[in-house]
Amino acid sequence: MKTLFCGLLLALLAGCAGPDVQQYKAQQPALDLAAYFTGTTDAWGMFQRRGGAVQKRFHVVITGTSSEGVLTLDEQFRYDDGSTQRRVWRLTRAADGRWRGRADDVKGEAQGELAGNALRWQYTLLLPVDGSTYEMAFDDWMFLIDDCTMINRASMAKFGVELGQVTLMFRRRACGP
Repeated sequence: MKTLFCGLLLALLAGCAGPDVQQYKAQQPALDLAAYFTGTTDAWGMFQRRGGAVQKRFHVVITGTSSEGVLTLDEQFRYDDGSTQRRVWRLTRAADGRWRGRADDVKGEAQGELAGNALRWQYTLLLPVDGSTYEMAFDDWMFLIDDCTMINRASMAKFGVELGQVTLMFRRRACGP
C-alpha cells in the first residue's frame, strides 16, 4: 500500500512539472525581448476564473525603453469596468541568458527563461482584493508569433491551486494596425 501511494504521489508531481521552455529553442522567429518591447506595444487581455468564466477584460499600453542594460516596461492598464492600474517592470539579462525582473507589486524577483520564440516568466504578484493583499504565483508563457505579434498565457495560483488564467495578445505599434 505504501509503494502504491508513493507511486501515485510521484505521478501526480510529475504531472505538475509542465513543459520545459528549452523544447522551443528551435522555434522561429526567435524572441529578442528588448527588441520586441522597445517602443510602444498594445496588449489586449482577459482574466478567466478556474471554471472558464471571463471575470475581467483589459487593454494595456506598454512603453519600453532600454538603457544601461535595463529594459523598462511601463504598463498602463485600463480595465473594462473603467478602473486603471500601472506597473513598471525593470528587467535585466543575467550572464546565463536568463532574465530577472522587479516591479513594485511583485514580491522578490521574477525569473525568466527564453528559448527560441518562447519566454517562461515566473513571479509572485501582490494582488490587492477588498483591502487585503494576496500573494499569487504566476507562471507566464509568452510566444512570439511573428515580428509584430506575441501571445501570452499565464496561470495564477495560490498554494499550488490554479485560480484562473490570464490571456493576452501583444501587438507592436511600429508594425501598424
